[in-house]
Amino acid sequence: MLNRIFLACVFLALYCACSPLSCRWMDQKFRQHSQNSLDLLDGMVNNSTNSTQDEEQSAVAFPHHLYSHVSKASAEGKLAFTVHILREISALFEDDYSSSSWQETTVENFLNVVNKQADELQSCIKGHAHMKKKHNTKLHIYFQRLSHDILKKMGHSAEAWELIRREIKVHLMKVDHLVSTVLSS
Repeated sequence: MLNRIFLACVFLALYCACSPLSCRWMDQKFRQHSQNSLDLLDGMVNNSTNSTQDEEQSAVAFPHHLYSHVSKASAEGKLAFTVHILREISALFEDDYSSSSWQETTVENFLNVVNKQADELQSCIKGHAHMKKKHNTKLHIYFQRLSHDILKKMGHSAEAWELIRREIKVHLMKVDHLVSTVLSS
């Protein structure tokens, strides 16, 4: 009987150690980095743009359906989705943003924070199942459309980057919420 209890405790300890919830960085630092990335993004706002937001946002529909689907996924699936979003955001910001009024150091700091989040969350899910290939593809196509249908068609203008900044802010708030559901479960 004592052996069974001991084995159950060992199994539970091993299971918890492999769980994404045991990732100390996620428990302690994700929220701080998430707020930092939102603050940096807010600091990049360009108040001088006059584009019609509704007209431009309809060019690329926000992927609410992907967030809705992943909200029902496992903790590992949610974290993998979050990592993919963060990697896509980083790749998007590698485009030419020189027409924006953003300071280069602010953009670099923003990318450093986003990449740190992606790297640390990725280390939390190493060895776990990842998101379905279908959702990876749909997400990648969405970000390609942002790059092509907004940035390239609008000539990487300040207005285009402001639309992208607003879109990315929504993504960052949604992934923050998604990771919060993992932490609270």
